[in-house]
Amino acid sequence: MTADLTLSNPTQLRLEFSAADREQAWQQSQSFARAGDRWDAYLNRLCLNTVLPWLREDRQLQATVWTNTNALPGFWGLVNGTALTLNTTERLVLLPTETIDRDEWRIPQEWVDIPPWSADYYLAIQVEPEDGWLQMWGYTTHRKLKAQGHYDAGDRTYCLTEPAIMPDLSVLWVARQLGAEPTRAAILPLPAINLAQAENLLTRLGNPSVITPRLEVPFPLWGALVAHDGWRQRLYERRQGLPESRSVRQWLGSSLSTLAQQVGWERLEQQPDLVGARGGENTTSTVLLSRTLVIAGQTYELQISSQGTPDECTWRFTLRNTAPGGVIPSGFKLRLSTEDLQPFEQNEDTATTAIEQLFVEVALAPGEGIVWEVEPIPEGYDREILRF
Repeated sequence: MTADLTLSNPTQLRLEFSAADREQAWQQSQSFARAGDRWDAYLNRLCLNTVLPWLREDRQLQATVWTNTNALPGFWGLVNGTALTLNTTERLVLLPTETIDRDEWRIPQEWVDIPPWSADYYLAIQVEPEDGWLQMWGYTTHRKLKAQGHYDAGDRTYCLTEPAIMPDLSVLWVARQLGAEPTRAAILPLPAINLAQAENLLTRLGNPSVITPRLEVPFPLWGALVAHDGWRQRLYERRQGLPESRSVRQWLGSSLSTLAQQVGWERLEQQPDLVGARGGENTTSTVLLSRTLVIAGQTYELQISSQGTPDECTWRFTLRNTAPGGVIPSGFKLRLSTEDLQPFEQNEDTATTAIEQLFVEVALAPGEGIVWEVEPIPEGYDREILRF
């Protein structure tokens, strides 16, 4: 990858990529059933693979994908753009396009009006795949976008015209360092939708014959649906014709799905206590699920295991520190919620002092979904619905 300032506008940066880079991005974009979705994902992947290393190496920024790379297809199948986290506190959205018309810039409403998705900065990027380059030609902030952008209800975008687009990227880096102006505007919260509403929306919008699902229902309903990481992933899977792939019972009983392995789940066999074995107790090993979490630079393990007999359908979630003698610091929380993020009795365990582990036990009917959360939030956390 090489970086050059364009001759026509020395404030706009052009990054080059090779034929091998194009091939890699194309291979990484083949999970989509529709050709149009594959192409959109290709442009986003090519943009991400080029800009992210530049931010890290040339700009010396701690830049990571928000939320994590495994979640990206679930975004790209629905809306253009990729969100990055800069230095743990700021968010930057990359918005690639092939268009050469720079008189206006359209930003999808999702990146502006969904509270968990909204960003500090938005970067306009022209991509020329065949010519092997992309150009960052303008940026704006959330605050300026809400104040100066024209909302187009037809395609649900905020449109900025040329005078309101800031072309000099050097101003962006200086403004970040100075922190002189607020970058975000206030936005309204989205309504809560219950499980029945979500299932109806997933059934309707998950049909691949619906070409543009983001325009099929009122934005508050759409925004509330895709803001839920688990529902957004289910919508993506349905539109690709993929089977339900987050069944804990299946993972424990046979083997992990590819998706489970991609997000970090493992099957472990826990051997029985040898003392109990000598005393004539059942020596059958226990199979459990394990996932490594990184929180504030420390490594922890989340385990899921079945408790009692299979008919009792009781499950235990346990959080441990993986370091020898390590503990869970005071203030940490392990929380379970229903699929539509509702609390229930005894759904949370909090470390009031440093302790060995946190755990929550829950009785679940076959097919019921549960969502786990840990505070502080683990690196790359993407809310998932586990089916039991």
